[in-house]
Amino acid sequence: MAAQRKASRYVVPVAVAGIAAATIGLVPALAASGDPDLPEITAQQLVEKIAASDTQTLSGTFKISTDLGLPAFDGLLGGLAEGMASGAGEGSGEGTADPSAQLTKLVSGTHTLKIAADGPERQKLTLLDGKEQYSLIHDGDDVWAYDSRSNTVLHEKGAAEEDGGRAPEKELPASPKELADEVLKAAGDTTSITVGGTANVAGRDAYRLVVEPKQQGSTVDSITIAVDAATGTPLKFTLDSTSGGKPVVDAGFTKVDFGKPAASEFDFTVPKGAKVTEGDQLEKELGEGRGDHGKAPEDLEKALGDFGLGGADANGPEVIGEGWTAIAAFDSGAPAPKTEEAPKEVQGFLDSLGDKVSGKFGSGTVFKTKIVNALMTDDGKVYVGAVTPQALVDAANAAK
Repeated sequence: MAAQRKASRYVVPVAVAGIAAATIGLVPALAASGDPDLPEITAQQLVEKIAASDTQTLSGTFKISTDLGLPAFDGLLGGLAEGMASGAGEGSGEGTADPSAQLTKLVSGTHTLKIAADGPERQKLTLLDGKEQYSLIHDGDDVWAYDSRSNTVLHEKGAAEEDGGRAPEKELPASPKELADEVLKAAGDTTSITVGGTANVAGRDAYRLVVEPKQQGSTVDSITIAVDAATGTPLKFTLDSTSGGKPVVDAGFTKVDFGKPAASEFDFTVPKGAKVTEGDQLEKELGEGRGDHGKAPEDLEKALGDFGLGGADANGPEVIGEGWTAIAAFDSGAPAPKTEEAPKEVQGFLDSLGDKVSGKFGSGTVFKTKIVNALMTDDGKVYVGAVTPQALVDAANAAK
């Protein structure tokens, strides 16, 4: 839906799966003995098996736990996102059915979701929260979002026509072997990927694909993907940081069924008394209903464009290094904002994240998570990557 697509550009996730896909290198290895006892397979064969999987139908329960090492991250982002949505005014229907407000909850804590899919035309995701739930339903030409807590509904008609008309910029590899070859070509020698034994996930026999950086200085310790032995479908994803402790992301099925879900699973009837907002109406209210704040999305879109994340004036960042230790560097064009000038609810959060640093580049602040760190110098230069704070400081010093 239009509002969802715009809002999604304002909350930039840590795309660890994308990082892995872009930097993967294959080191053939035989599966270790384990339970269950599965035929031996090499890492390359397992990657090809994933690429060859064509799962169109499934249903199940999915659990995700996220620990970025951030204090009160869920509450802060959830509050900011809901504030953006509700700031459109009373006509926005509290805004809590907007996915940009709801799905930020997944960046912190442990959450349970129910998932169903029947090909590209029907999908359903339900986020469970005690007795309350939030659902996203795609059924053909209709997309519905429903928040039971506020009894609000967001509806988009014709979303498939708006989003489905784009052709890929280039053809995808025609076979799993070609895909693996392309991955090898792009990877270089920065990554090791092996088969690390077997596992049982949601009652399914699976291989464990283990991805590890070879380079020093990355915050990524390893990524483990449990791959269904029968279908090649990934069942579980675990990202571990070099800082140790709980995984940064531990997400996987607790129940899964690859049969075709009942058609009624994707039916949606507006609950009694619920307020319904159409997607184009919400987009208009978000843009026009907040006075000067209505300019915020455009300003943020431009900022993200300068960061190389899209937007009308996208100027991609300079990339320093390669592979897992690559650092994106760009000039924000303005001095770093002072923490004391931020809203009170944000000040403590920023102080807990930031460490003051200095060097040849001058001085600045490193904002830390367990996986992605960012250095913002006092004169507005920004260095960000899945690397240690010292690597960011070294990059800033080298740029002088």
